Amino acid sequence: MPADIVAIRTDFAVVAPRADAFASRFYERLFGIDPTLRTLFPEDLAPQRKKLVQALAMVVAGLDRLETMVDTLRHLGRRHGGYGVEPHHYAAVGEALLATLEESVAGFEDRSRIAWGRAYASLADIMISAAAEQAAA
Repeated sequence: MPADIVAIRTDFAVVAPRADAFASRFYERLFGIDPTLRTLFPEDLAPQRKKLVQALAMVVAGLDRLETMVDTLRHLGRRHGGYGVEPHHYAAVGEALLATLEESVAGFEDRSRIAWGRAYASLADIMISAAAEQAAA
């Protein structure tokens, strides 16, 4: 939806200048929601924080042409499956993302929450499906 894209891009423009702090807070929240996820990550999260922000930037930039990102998202899903990420982990990631956005963006309201939630669910579904297909092969 065009209105979703505008809301997401507006919110991301707020967090982008503080990307590392945003990513740090995201991982604090994620590991608070599901402490077992910490074992799936390296001790030094600095490179992971950078990857998270790069992935978010790619997605935000490509929201109006999602079909061009499907192969990349499928690859990410397969790779994450290989790291031990399971389908239920995506819910914790989504929860942490929305909570961190809400904390970081003044005026983050239901409209933004719905837009980000819809976008995240679509992307997560692609990644989960790719991981499941790889596991079944």
